[in-house]
Amino acid sequence: MAKSLGRTSLILASGTMISRVLGFVKAIVLAQTIGLVGSVSADAFANASSLPTNIYSLIAGGLLNAVLVPQIVRATKNVDGGKQYVNRLITLAIVVLGSLTLLVTLGAPIIAKLYGLTLDDEQLSLVIAFAYWCLPQVFFYSLYAVISEVLNARSIFMPFAWAPVLNNIISIAGLIMFAQLFGADPSGEGRAVSDWSPMMTATLAGSATLGVIVQAMVLFLFLPRAGFRYRPDFHFRGTGLGRIGSIASWSLGMVVVIQVVAWVETLAINVAFGQTVSLAASRNAEMIFLLPHAIIAVSLTTMMFTSLSEYAAERKTETVISEFSRGARTITMFMVFSTVALMVMAPPFARIFSSSPEQANQLAVVLMAQLLGLVGFSLFYFSNRVNFAYEDTRTVFIIYAATAPIHIAGVVAAAMFLPVEFIAVGIALLNAFLTTLRLLIQLQVLRNRVLGRIDGYRLLRATIRFAIGTIPTAAIGILIVWGMGGYSLDGWGRSSLLNAFITCALSGVAMIAAYAAAMVMLKSPEFDAFFAPMMRRIFGAPGRHSTKAHRHAAHTAEADRFAAEHGTLFTLESAAAAYASTTPVAPSNPDTELAADAMHTTSRIPTRRELREYARQREREAYLKQIVDDDETLI
Repeated sequence: MAKSLGRTSLILASGTMISRVLGFVKAIVLAQTIGLVGSVSADAFANASSLPTNIYSLIAGGLLNAVLVPQIVRATKNVDGGKQYVNRLITLAIVVLGSLTLLVTLGAPIIAKLYGLTLDDEQLSLVIAFAYWCLPQVFFYSLYAVISEVLNARSIFMPFAWAPVLNNIISIAGLIMFAQLFGADPSGEGRAVSDWSPMMTATLAGSATLGVIVQAMVLFLFLPRAGFRYRPDFHFRGTGLGRIGSIASWSLGMVVVIQVVAWVETLAINVAFGQTVSLAASRNAEMIFLLPHAIIAVSLTTMMFTSLSEYAAERKTETVISEFSRGARTITMFMVFSTVALMVMAPPFARIFSSSPEQANQLAVVLMAQLLGLVGFSLFYFSNRVNFAYEDTRTVFIIYAATAPIHIAGVVAAAMFLPVEFIAVGIALLNAFLTTLRLLIQLQVLRNRVLGRIDGYRLLRATIRFAIGTIPTAAIGILIVWGMGGYSLDGWGRSSLLNAFITCALSGVAMIAAYAAAMVMLKSPEFDAFFAPMMRRIFGAPGRHSTKAHRHAAHTAEADRFAAEHGTLFTLESAAAAYASTTPVAPSNPDTELAADAMHTTSRIPTRRELREYARQREREAYLKQIVDDDETLI
């Protein structure tokens, strides 16, 4: 089992990391092909490519996670292993989602107009042209999600982790082909709306959709391996579409609220369409923002959710508090560093995605504004799981619903009163503020209604310790970036993409080493608990009579318990869920990803009856084990 878990985790991790790296490469190639900041082409394509994501998240994503995922899990326990149900499910997905996709594709002008109310007719015409090619992605994103769940139910995780790699490869190839056929426009200023021909839109948007098609269709090759041979079955009765659990329905409501807010944000940020930082540049900044969250917060949260759920079911409140404190402090340790490090590297990092230092400056400011909310966003994500462990999804919905009016009012105010070049920055700052506000509300709810206390003083002390550790870290990073010309418009570190990458790599490695040294000097128990087991495997453990070993005995015991517990609790199923979360079905903004993850998680939460049965089963197993132990003693 251990070898299987290690092999599966490695396959999933490598697929996810390669996919994310290729996602960055695709973003860089796209920016070099049609521009990014102040590019009419880039903003039009960003608007069109966001439409299938929004529709998938709002309709197909909610339906699949709230209704079909639990039914797939239950169907695998049937006599036929769920074969009949899977055939019906896939047929139903093809019919319903195909009809829906056909409808939205034909309605591309209406949908594009809905999201482009602040665009002029010429700009909107280019968005519509791209949308006709992009909207069919709704069907293939949905089909990919359905078949992935079928394969996951049979413990076949590799295809859905690696299929996005094919998607990115095809998309990159399409961008290169477009540049070869029609020429590249890195600045985004050399190609007007009238210059776009039907063949150009088909090549650019069509290749993106082709990647999504391959991502979905390749999964059919693995159905026989899971014991399924797809045969169309139109007997849909009993498929389970009439059941939406109350737990998942609140998450579905959260998706709706977030999509409404996202729609208003799109309208506001499109005021800057083709002039300065607008939708395309904001999406790139969000991609960078989500990288440390996905690698650290999502993975660690998914690993710990299993134990949190078990302790909550057994009513071990003190243990839940301890685990929440441990997880929150560990996530904060990484996110505080990521915030500071990415802010220090923001100008050269932004230069990697921009064609000029001037454009990089504008993108860097938006990125730094978004990074102010990174710690709060990751902690809010983690604290939500405590609510989910207690079958409470209503609280998260209420928090989003209560803050939505403030969010919408702030976005509208930013569009109306801020200069056009600061609209994206203002919205990013607003999101950072509201994320922090939602976290504070969530922590208050956990303390007053769920746990009684949250070990807040310890979390605050740890946060201060991490902040102190970032002072020398930031100083070293700033010196390196400044010395390499990363802060000057004409400096070496921003004169080309390669130079910017080298500047980021060197300063990043130096800041990692500096932060690790600071944590050791500050004797951070969180750092020791996370890294000590790995370091002992590399360098070996000190002797049992070593004074150093005795001095750090408490930290060592905590590290061993953390590593052993969450290493063994990271089952194949939870590993799949972790990497599914870090590789979204469709690219989206942070709040949309958070809502999608909530839907995916809460659709799998057991009912109270199932939890009671689980508790009785655990008690029965403990009783039988005690009988066996007593008998062995007598024998």
